Amino acid sequence: MKCRVCREPAVIEVRRHNAGFCQGCFLTHCRNQVERVIKEHSMIAPGDRVLVAVSGGKDSLALWDILLRLGYSTDGLYIGLGIEGYSEGSGGYAKRFAAEKGAELLDVDLPRDYGYDVKTGAAADHRVPCSACGLSKRHIFDRAALDGGYDVVATGHNLDDEAAVLLGNVLHWDLAYMARQRPVLPGGDGFPRKVKPLVRLGERETAAYCVLSGIDYQVEECPMSVGNRQLGYKDALNAIEERSPGTKSAFYSGFLERGAELVAHADVDGRESLHPCSKCGAPTTSRETCAFCRLVERATSEQRRRITVGTP
Repeated sequence: MKCRVCREPAVIEVRRHNAGFCQGCFLTHCRNQVERVIKEHSMIAPGDRVLVAVSGGKDSLALWDILLRLGYSTDGLYIGLGIEGYSEGSGGYAKRFAAEKGAELLDVDLPRDYGYDVKTGAAADHRVPCSACGLSKRHIFDRAALDGGYDVVATGHNLDDEAAVLLGNVLHWDLAYMARQRPVLPGGDGFPRKVKPLVRLGERETAAYCVLSGIDYQVEECPMSVGNRQLGYKDALNAIEERSPGTKSAFYSGFLERGAELVAHADVDGRESLHPCSKCGAPTTSRETCAFCRLVERATSEQRRRITVGTP
């Protein structure tokens, strides 16, 4: 197969584009796709400071590399989740990347800075681990961005992620979540703007980008994600994509072009009833304290109880 751009031998095939690319043209293709999405959805304005949510995996490191190469002012934020045998490795990849690029990496560690790990937090707050993880990350991303004077939080959600989430929301007809599943969530009312610049690239492409760019990343999936329903939705979409390349892209882009406006009325995030959390000051809609502070309180209480009775 020849590269679609320069006609040199191709090193990767992107079936939904019915095209092959050589190494250099593929890397350029990925960066062009990200730049196109940023401009199309007005994600980042000139002069904006961007905080990239970095996990040490392929998507977040590919995103950070691309944004740096496109000239955006970006720093990274890594959150250690306290997952034994996993967090140490993922943090190492993020720190090595930052060091190699001479980039700034903020480092937050749940056990060190908040007194709990994700597993304990999930059990204490009666949540599945992915829910406790997501709640913790969202709060810390928001707080770090606002405290650090960043205009935008960029996350490494790719096409496969967004298509799988959309499928789950459609299957359950969760209109409120569908209404907020856009590449850009506006800031304001104590929230930073959140953007997803990788939505035109699939997982295979971000992995190939890292390999061809010489970026080392955490290959293993998070052990806490076993049984996550989104993984099942990804498997289903992958099976369809194998028989009909381009299905995931058509599904997600079709929603943005024709479906998002139809469910926009359901975008009720409660901002009209926001008030500051009595403990951390973050905006919240429920009770006196926010969900994150309640999780921290329950998790740290459980952690202290375990230490007192001597259980692991």
